[in-house]
Amino acid sequence: MSLLQLDNQLCFALYSTHLALNKLYRQLLAPLNLTYPQYLVMLVLWEKDDLTVSDIGEQLFLDSATLTPLLKRLGNGGLLTRQRSRRDERQVAITLTEQGKALRSLAEKIPEQVFCASGCDGSSILDLKTRLEQLRGHLNQN
Repeated sequence: MSLLQLDNQLCFALYSTHLALNKLYRQLLAPLNLTYPQYLVMLVLWEKDDLTVSDIGEQLFLDSATLTPLLKRLGNGGLLTRQRSRRDERQVAITLTEQGKALRSLAEKIPEQVFCASGCDGSSILDLKTRLEQLRGHLNQN
């Protein structure tokens, strides 16, 4: 076994899976007019509204330079508002609009559709998710 064979690379298995997932999400998110990164932002806000840019960035492992253009596009699409925080003027608070809140009902079927497309059973998916989170944690420590 050669360590430099493409098929022996963990990074390639993750990368090619990422490509397949992105293709699936692109199809599922098209009716919502969202990209996958925008969907992730919306997931965070549907869970807890009125967060700062840094709060969202921490949850998504994104820096503000990456997150700000996403938030601007979502704001231009009428899904959220961006304004200076009432608690700390140095921070920008992100709040869902009524349109952004309403979009949640259209997105509720997406996780089930992804699960069905995976061809895996529930315990396998949960185990994989846990192992990937552990891997991410170890890699972020280095």
